[in-house]
Amino acid sequence: MAERDLLLVINAGSSSLKVEGFDANDSALSTCIRGTFSGIGTVHPHLVISDGDDNTLIDVLPMAHQSLDADQAQTLLADQLTPLLPGRVVAVGHRIVHGGPSFDRPVILDTHVLEQLAALTPLAPLHQPANLAPVRSILRRRPDLPQIGCFDTAFHHDHEPMVERLPIPEALHEEGVRRYGFHGLSYEYIAGQLPTVAPEIAQGRVVVAHLGNGCSLCALHKGRSIDSSMGFTALDGLPMGSRPGRLDAGVLLYLMQQKRLGPEAMEQLLYHECGLQALSGISSDVQVLSAKSDARADFALAYLARRVAMGISELATALGGLDGIVFTAGIGEHSARLRRLTCTWLGWLGIALDDTANQRHASCISALHSERPVHVIPTDEARMIAEHVRTFLSTPH
Repeated sequence: MAERDLLLVINAGSSSLKVEGFDANDSALSTCIRGTFSGIGTVHPHLVISDGDDNTLIDVLPMAHQSLDADQAQTLLADQLTPLLPGRVVAVGHRIVHGGPSFDRPVILDTHVLEQLAALTPLAPLHQPANLAPVRSILRRRPDLPQIGCFDTAFHHDHEPMVERLPIPEALHEEGVRRYGFHGLSYEYIAGQLPTVAPEIAQGRVVVAHLGNGCSLCALHKGRSIDSSMGFTALDGLPMGSRPGRLDAGVLLYLMQQKRLGPEAMEQLLYHECGLQALSGISSDVQVLSAKSDARADFALAYLARRVAMGISELATALGGLDGIVFTAGIGEHSARLRRLTCTWLGWLGIALDDTANQRHASCISALHSERPVHVIPTDEARMIAEHVRTFLSTPH
């Protein structure tokens, strides 16, 4: 039997590393293997590797009670994963959060491109270095192996000037200080699923709510991104697990001038100490907060739901109307409570949920009398990247 060609997709975060292997010869791009390394940089690192049928192959707590850095985690994951690969790796796709004003499509990640992407680190300090670290590691070990970068900003790249422009001096705009939008790989995947899952709204005006540890909204019209709640960085828009979302710039001036916070302290605060974590005083995890019988936990969830509903209303204005809503990502797919709280605020739009369908996380959760459908569609950023990589490899460059 001929050896399979595999496409590896790597999604590297600040505290996690996910790898998924796809059969490149299968038109459906079936998953062959998955690896997840969580807790990087903490005293509870955890590595799990499973096959395409989700049968666990490896489940270990390496160096329990000792922190692993990103390089150590990458090395350990590669050492454990490589012998289990059911074929030869022909290319690797990487999720890169920020592509800046230049990168609007997948590209080969060589040293020159890596330099350009590293220069964007100030725009995504939490994500960009983590995204690029595995690329460099593989480049050292396998310089012959094609590595393709796929960008979270690319799907939003064709926004109108009215959407991408910030009301700041022209010189700053020309330097790249503008609204980009993020979670583009997730939104692109959802746009591709709409004709099958929700054909009645696929060519219409749809707001997609990507709600996870990072939260954002995207306005789709005929499957294209028209606007997004996130802007210059992944701090903008909705409140998130530990990020504040939209924040009065005067707050930042106050923190600098009155509290004497420097850049590092500001970065720590804005990326790690705000959002649901700050509102609840308990956790940044919606699942944890939902399980608590606590007034602050309830307040945090209600606060997020209100802001999501307000964001949906704002993007409906950008679209000139609304034909449907889609919830996706970890919270969007699994938190019936947050979906219910959000849609309660949207009753003025004629939106009503079917409580039973919502509780069982059905594909369509709106009631029969709802004036607009509400869907829950699981996202799959890794598969979207794999599709981009396969297309890239088959196209002359």
